[in-house]
Amino acid sequence: MSQNDVDKYLNSDGLDSSREKDIGQHIGYRYDVNLVPDMDRCSPFLLKYMGKMGWADLNWLEDVHMGYEEGKPAVFDRNINGWVQVPEDITLPDNQQDRDMIARELLIKFQMSKSHPMVDLVKAYKKF
Repeated sequence: MSQNDVDKYLNSDGLDSSREKDIGQHIGYRYDVNLVPDMDRCSPFLLKYMGKMGWADLNWLEDVHMGYEEGKPAVFDRNINGWVQVPEDITLPDNQQDRDMIARELLIKFQMSKSHPMVDLVKAYKKF
């Protein structure tokens, strides 16, 4: 199995280093987050979002990946320091890059939604 295989973690336990094997979990931050994902895999929503923002790539979303919470697919939202589970009606593809694109889209949509916990903070602490 190649290090560049996009399905690497679907076909293995995902534990590469001796430290990962010791602690029994994957350490995601040891990878180069500057590697731009395959932009051909962007959803129409992500392409439109980048166009509105005037961005050429996904820069701040490059290290957002599909993970799992309690055995269910989820994406980690750093703003709330918690996992956001993927709705059960979404069918996830087998390809990890496609899963990561879905994770990015879901994260943006959740962060922009009225149900995001940060909305309450804005209401409580907004100065103007």
